[in-house]
Amino acid sequence: MYTIEITPTGREDMRYFRKYEQNIIIEAIETQLTYQPTVETTNRFRRNPPEIADWELRVGDFRVLYNVEESVQIVSVERVGEKPNNELYFREKKAGRQ
Repeated sequence: MYTIEITPTGREDMRYFRKYEQNIIIEAIETQLTYQPTVETTNRFRRNPPEIADWELRVGDFRVLYNVEESVQIVSVERVGEKPNNELYFREKKAGRQ
């Protein structure tokens, strides 16, 4: 079982979303990343190139970018954003324009 940690930037990203959206994202994080976070699935895959994080979890239009430290079994949620039309946004700003 992996421990899930959310970085300060990830926490700020989460605050941007409405409460019910936060609940959807948190439930997906707990369900999908607690066990085998490095096993690729349709909605969980390695990013190429890994600009912000090595892994991405797709939750509808939401995206959770995370890294995994296998040796200590920690999942670190780096950023949480939205990808409505094939463009990734963090707190309404297009990724790369931080």
